[in-house]
Amino acid sequence: MKKGLKLTDILVTIVISLVFGVIYKLWSPVYSAVKPLGLHMDQLLYGMWFMAGPLAFLIIRKPGVALLAETAASSGELLMGSEWGLSTLLYGLIQGLLAELILALFRYKKANVLVVSLAAIASCTGSIVFDYFQGYIDTLVWWNLGLFFTARFVGSVLIAGVIAYGLAKALEKTGVTGLVRGSTEADVRSLDD
Repeated sequence: MKKGLKLTDILVTIVISLVFGVIYKLWSPVYSAVKPLGLHMDQLLYGMWFMAGPLAFLIIRKPGVALLAETAASSGELLMGSEWGLSTLLYGLIQGLLAELILALFRYKKANVLVVSLAAIASCTGSIVFDYFQGYIDTLVWWNLGLFFTARFVGSVLIAGVIAYGLAKALEKTGVTGLVRGSTEADVRSLDD
């Protein structure tokens, strides 16, 4: 695997990110609509905001892609008028950086559901820490905080881990990723490692 990002890698990552920027913006009303259901049901949907990085990595498979994807996707969401303002960009930067650290631990050689789920958990952890400093969760009692954490972590693994992996696997089978990088049968099999 070549380590450096080529212009093509960057452009494809930006295109993926722009699509996710739109998805992130459209996801906000869905997230808000579920919030009144209580029991932190909205947190089960929070993992969508971590999906750009893991999916871009599964497609490009190079260092820096997850960070670039999350940062660019959050920038796109911000430019479309995110209700969370500039903090949207900071969340994206933190989430992308933490996902990138997990991918680096595996030396960017593993592209499986476990690795992207761990990257999603890392992004989730970053979002929770940032939420704390933003004052969003510091008043929750212990049982409510536990419910909040559980829902966000489960949603993160399901959406940014399992669903991102499934989408990447489907794209691999169509041959679309071969346009970005030379997909081989070994690439498709590596998704099962």
